[in-house]
Amino acid sequence: VQLVESGGGLVQPGGSLRLSCAASGFSVSSAAMSWYRQAPGKEREWVASISSSGGSTDYAFFVKGRFTISKDNAKNTVALQMNGLNVEDTAVYFCRARGPGWQSWGQGTQVTVSS
Repeated sequence: VQLVESGGGLVQPGGSLRLSCAASGFSVSSAAMSWYRQAPGKEREWVASISSSGGSTDYAFFVKGRFTISKDNAKNTVALQMNGLNVEDTAVYFCRARGPGWQSWGQGTQVTVSS
């Protein structure tokens, strides 16, 4: 099982980024997928989740209305569309997969919001 995040970078406040998480070794249609983030000096925090079927999504209050999580079963990927970014969104973003009795994390992708 492997997760590889991509799409991070430097963006100005108010800008957008789209993160992608490429999965291998399992099908994203069989796992609950989530995004987490960790800012410097802070604990890792949950950002968003999507159910195995893709029919249910949930968001942390601080990203609700700005971020959208989605999955592409054909490409075996999960995306996080981030709009209206602010400096507080600066963090390393991690993808997490969870199935019956197992979970896996990616290595993360850096998102920096700065003018």
